[in-house]
Amino acid sequence: MIAAALFAVAIVHTFCTKYFDRLAHSGSRHAGIWHLLAEVEVVFGFWAMVLMVLFFALEGSGPAKDYINSRNFTEPLFVFAIMVIAATRPILQVSAKLVQVLAKLLPFPGSIGYFLVILIVVPLLGSFITEPAAMTLAALMLAERFFGRGISQKLKYGVLGVLFVNISIGGTLTPFAAPPVLMVAGKWGWDIHFMLLNFGWKAALAVVTNAVLLTALFWKELAALEQDEESSAAAPVPVALIITHLLFLAGVVVFAHYPPIFMGLFLFFLGITHAYARHQDRLILREGLLVAFFLAGLVVLGGLQQWWLQPVLMSMSSDAVFFGATALTAFTDNAALTYLGSLVEGLSPQFQYALVAGAVAGGGLTVIANAPNPAGLTILRGHFDGGTVNAGYLALAAAVPTIIAMLALRLL
Repeated sequence: MIAAALFAVAIVHTFCTKYFDRLAHSGSRHAGIWHLLAEVEVVFGFWAMVLMVLFFALEGSGPAKDYINSRNFTEPLFVFAIMVIAATRPILQVSAKLVQVLAKLLPFPGSIGYFLVILIVVPLLGSFITEPAAMTLAALMLAERFFGRGISQKLKYGVLGVLFVNISIGGTLTPFAAPPVLMVAGKWGWDIHFMLLNFGWKAALAVVTNAVLLTALFWKELAALEQDEESSAAAPVPVALIITHLLFLAGVVVFAHYPPIFMGLFLFFLGITHAYARHQDRLILREGLLVAFFLAGLVVLGGLQQWWLQPVLMSMSSDAVFFGATALTAFTDNAALTYLGSLVEGLSPQFQYALVAGAVAGGGLTVIANAPNPAGLTILRGHFDGGTVNAGYLALAAAVPTIIAMLALRLL
């Protein structure tokens, strides 16, 4: 019950970060702590720390340490490693060139072609390079090409809402890229053929629809924004180094379930980046660590929510669970929902599909709904007023894309 109360407090806290940010800039002698509490990525880690302090005080060190040892921190470690690698200059240069080539094939004025490719191709690419990597690439390209060039706040929130939803559903073409699918694919026997047949084409249609509707809504603003052809062509990287980075990225993806291996590869990768520092931009280690801290806090807090979350899910029919999962995933990580579902034996195929479909459809409503969301927020939030993203505006911006994703996954 204490864990549930702290989890609720943490969720409320995510909606109050702008208030703490104002306190941090008010000249208070406690500005440092207010600034800390204004960081969205710190929220769940902070309240997880409070939980563990209470755990040690009430239950003793033995049970507290046993609980921590029972938690699986593979996902936070993986997201940290994949974020840093995906955000390096060689990877971004290849990705930007690919996006640029595809954008030129679209006969649209200004930056519309580039905009569409980022919001369609990159999220779908997440099915192969994983969602965290796709989120990092898309957010960095959007920051350079659009957010850093004075677009309106309305367009910024619209982009963030569509990006979060498209990344959440865009990773469902394969069974290994989206965290909520990854949690159940092995146990339920979902292979790539099953995912393409039952999720992939529906998700792709929703991704295209969301991107096209947003583009149509802000057509004039995007058409007036000329493409900067030189931004991605500056400081070319040797082909051999690009191939090396791609191999490290592939290695981390392939061994995503084995932290000793992918973290070993990551440490070796850091050595390579240091050896060829002239071909690198600043590594996003701080941003990656913040996101990992966020997810680790969610793992600690979320591990004690099963007592109420699982009965809520299991009390629903296969029809109701789709809408219930969509709503619940706004308040907890969607991978946690599907994981709890995987613990229950004898679920019908219809229930299994409804649970995962609802979880991925609602993955863009809040920052905590999908594991890659904090990565995108960390990269883009500095371009919003006051350097903070209003959780209410984000939910509103993601509402229509979420409904489109729900319609595609439920009715098609």
